Amino acid sequence: MKKILLFLMLYLSLPQYIQAQTLIVSDDKGLVLETLVFDQFALDTTSGFFIDTFLLEQVTKRIQEQVYEEAKNAYFNEQNEIMPGTAGQRLDTDLFLLKFKEHFYTKKENQLKVPLKVVYPKVDVEFLAEISEKQLASYTTYYNESNKERSHNIVLATMAINNHVLFPGEEFSFNKIVGERTKDRGYKQAPVIVRGELSEGIGGGICQVSSTLFNAVNLKGIQIIERYSHSREVPYVPPGKDATVSWWGPDFVFKNNYKQPILIRARAANGQMSIQIYSPA
Repeated sequence: MKKILLFLMLYLSLPQYIQAQTLIVSDDKGLVLETLVFDQFALDTTSGFFIDTFLLEQVTKRIQEQVYEEAKNAYFNEQNEIMPGTAGQRLDTDLFLLKFKEHFYTKKENQLKVPLKVVYPKVDVEFLAEISEKQLASYTTYYNESNKERSHNIVLATMAINNHVLFPGEEFSFNKIVGERTKDRGYKQAPVIVRGELSEGIGGGICQVSSTLFNAVNLKGIQIIERYSHSREVPYVPPGKDATVSWWGPDFVFKNNYKQPILIRARAANGQMSIQIYSPA
């Protein structure tokens, strides 16, 4: 198996710490720390018996960042077929620290296998099929396809919330789930309302997605935690039924108070933005 080299650079600001470069190597034996010098982690004492826990915490954190792979939930594709999720991985922190201390105190070779834990998806195929049996609510709004930039933003934000599963007691934050609306993330300049006036802004149009979602989740078992209306009426929902959002400003947040999970299905195409809410039968 061809080796894959992953570099982990540790630049520590405190002058007493050695700037260490740790090379993580992946081969048939798994991930190993190839050049980790354990003496660097000894506190400046005559015995060298004590581990610098601060430095060890920093290294552990960087390794976690290096090896972490997020698990992907099962999801519905464009053909309404359920696609299986994929497992992820993370550092087995407890086992790593145990092995590290064994190496440190026994002065073994400067190579340490990185212990990993499998991270399984929270939503598998069977679970997704179960929670999509009953439709609780649906809401549809319409937009002008000729405005390419705004339509693009609507589709992008819709994709971000599609297939999201909200478990009992969990909160849904539109800003957290959709993320920051930037050019690097594919969002475009489009009309937005600022202080009651129309102007151009990155991500213009996504308030139609949050407003459609607000109307779809306006249910007895859903608690609205945070919602703000625009400073002027919008054409895609009735007055007072909108939910404006902004990365550095208002958010739309709600909580699942049902005793069962809910599934959000969302789609935007051909000038129509539609959201359905599902739960187990």
